[in-house]
Amino acid sequence: MLATLRSGDWLTGERLTAYPRMLLGVIVIAVLAWIGLSDGLIDPNGKPLGTDFSNVYAAGELTLKGEPEAAYDPARQHAAEREVFGGRAVPFYGWHYPPLFLFAAAALALLPYGWALFAWMALTLPLYVAVMRAIVPRRETLIIALAFPAVFVNLGHGQNGFLTAALLGGALLLLDRRPIVAGILIGLLAYKPQFGVLIPLVLAATGRWPAFAAATVTVIAASAASYAVFGLESWIAFAESTDFTRQVVLEAGGTGWEKIQSIFSAARMWGASVETAYAAQFSMGALIAASLIWLWRSRAAFPLKAAALATGSLLATPYVLDYDMVALAVSIAFLTAHGLRQGFRDYEISMLAAAWVAPLIARSIAGAIYLPLGLLAMAALYGFILYRAAHDISTSTTREPHLAEA
Repeated sequence: MLATLRSGDWLTGERLTAYPRMLLGVIVIAVLAWIGLSDGLIDPNGKPLGTDFSNVYAAGELTLKGEPEAAYDPARQHAAEREVFGGRAVPFYGWHYPPLFLFAAAALALLPYGWALFAWMALTLPLYVAVMRAIVPRRETLIIALAFPAVFVNLGHGQNGFLTAALLGGALLLLDRRPIVAGILIGLLAYKPQFGVLIPLVLAATGRWPAFAAATVTVIAASAASYAVFGLESWIAFAESTDFTRQVVLEAGGTGWEKIQSIFSAARMWGASVETAYAAQFSMGALIAASLIWLWRSRAAFPLKAAALATGSLLATPYVLDYDMVALAVSIAFLTAHGLRQGFRDYEISMLAAAWVAPLIARSIAGAIYLPLGLLAMAALYGFILYRAAHDISTSTTREPHLAEA
């Protein structure tokens, strides 16, 4: 058993596609049944179909009415969400994004809710799949990417994980070949500012100034556009709302500890104080930042650097939800691409499979036995990447070409 896990021989070519097809089939049937049991746009649990998407749609409607700042007021935002569903008592889903994301929300709110949810998924899912296939250009990539469990979590919440993964993966793919385009993609990631801490650090540490400059200009331009269209009030309201987001959603666990896949959430779930949880998160972030700077300045292969940055970006923030783990597919894909070309080390295939499965059960395991499986899977994968990089560096004196050059 241990030898099989070490070699990865248990994951045959047939199983590599059969398991994802089976999982995809089961989930599709379950989703269709769930929709069939719903009362219009309200699911059997009394929540909107697409749950979190209701905050995007309501914020978009408020923006179209000329009240973009109202999206950051919990009472007004909740009232707008209830109005979307005819005044029904739906749960509150807070709007925590910077004003620049109001452009997307307003555009989606031009459609009826059901069509807007469908359009959001239909537009962003293909972007994610396209990036995965660009990283690993093999026939089986499509089914594996579609069946990745984080995909279903993201679909169920109507969330933006596909867009985040596409922007991050696309930026990494283009970073050395088209640094300006890569920088623009990185800049667009500012709609999720918690994921933008390590990327600028890596760009600066490795002297990738064209990409750094393009990202900076993109953030400034997007922010200026949102200021011009939505006014200063929206930015003031966003700044004021961060206290609510920090205190209620993050520190008090309003979202649910089992949903947040960070060491901060794990510490709080186990009863640690807010100060202790922040200390744990800061310590992990500092270790990741230091290791990323070492890795990106080393002679390690670019796919390993890209995989580490994708995983590290998820681990470094205290606020990462299980639907955000769609971005983990970027790391899995880059590490897989490297293994396919250079061979897999002991346990790597099994580790990749475990990371792929983790989003399927991370929330339920954390809720049942307080085990932060998602966090552990991401941390283990990050450790495997660093170990592989250190091993490759010690056994090679030449730099491996960029993924796109191979």
